[in-house]
Amino acid sequence: MKMSEMHGDSSISVLTVKNLRWPIAVLLVFLGNLAFAHGMSELEKQIIIAGGNLGYTWIGATHMLSGYDHLAFVFGIVFFLTKFRDVVKYITAFTLGHSITLIFATFNAVQINYFLIDAVIALSVCYIAFHNLDGFKRFLNVNAPNMLVMIFGLGLMHGLGLSTRLQQLPLNEDQLLMNIISFNAGIELGQIMALSLMLFVIGYFRKGAYFTSFSKVSNFLLVLVGGLLFLMQMRDYVDAVNADEMANGQESVQSMTSSELAQKDWNESIPLTIPAQSGKEYKFHLDKGAVLEYSWQADSVELFYDLHGEPAGDTSGYFKSFETGTKASASGILTAVFEGAHGWYWRNDNAFPVAITLQVAGQYRRVDLDSGSPTEKLVEPMERHIHDTLD
Repeated sequence: MKMSEMHGDSSISVLTVKNLRWPIAVLLVFLGNLAFAHGMSELEKQIIIAGGNLGYTWIGATHMLSGYDHLAFVFGIVFFLTKFRDVVKYITAFTLGHSITLIFATFNAVQINYFLIDAVIALSVCYIAFHNLDGFKRFLNVNAPNMLVMIFGLGLMHGLGLSTRLQQLPLNEDQLLMNIISFNAGIELGQIMALSLMLFVIGYFRKGAYFTSFSKVSNFLLVLVGGLLFLMQMRDYVDAVNADEMANGQESVQSMTSSELAQKDWNESIPLTIPAQSGKEYKFHLDKGAVLEYSWQADSVELFYDLHGEPAGDTSGYFKSFETGTKASASGILTAVFEGAHGWYWRNDNAFPVAITLQVAGQYRRVDLDSGSPTEKLVEPMERHIHDTLD
């Protein structure tokens, strides 16, 4: 069944403000989630640590319900479907597509830049709405591609987007497959809940005299929203690339010689303990251009470490790694290329806790002393610490 065959009368009715309020309200709901739909918060990570696989299911459901781009795509899929079997057929194609890449990409730690993948997902919203408007025949004078195949293919892209979010959570290596399956189950539950509401709203308007106008306005707005989301994601991608190139070009981390270390008058000496079979982060706030001189020494063993920064105000989950390795000590001078939290992640795979002495000096701010928020954070044992690279 082709979607182009499901279009009603193509005549255009005169719309009043009253007729426009519902399609505008629906799309404002999508846009209203814009600030919250991307990235995984610290609260969500703590839910995972406390709730295990049930936590993954909960996060999957809430992520789908707040995922404006995924919801907009599903809204476009079901807009002209009137039979239950057709809804099942098209939604199943989308579900199979995003499930395949979600499981494969996460299980194999496949990392794709999330700004780019979200830009493609935004274009998929434009595509489904363009198809609903019969754009291929009206504007291009060609037959539309097979919609079932396209929905499956675009579902593969949506799955990659979901995987980038899942990989920001603490994933247990020993239960990785169950983590992924639980998250995906939550995604499907959230999709069913959202789909039920969409079908109810569309069914309500289908019975009215203004459904043709409602469909045209809704799908034109979907094209507009998808285009705006695409431009926003590409802007964020360019900003991230520029920050990455700036960091590489300025050699953000410079080494310190042994004589410099010996003569250094440190501002603070901070004792830390990395629990057995676990990890810990410790951060400082640096303004752009600020300098942090540092030296840390682990007690007798080598640890994996990652010196990285997170831009202030960023909600996408992006962070830039400046230096990684496995050592018992490290020292250097970090120059911040953006304002935000900067510091270390240490992972201790040993069966015993490891003490670290961290010495710092320079232009930094102790966040815990300023606002009561801790700079020190425990990380779930066996966490996969995933880095997004833009190379």
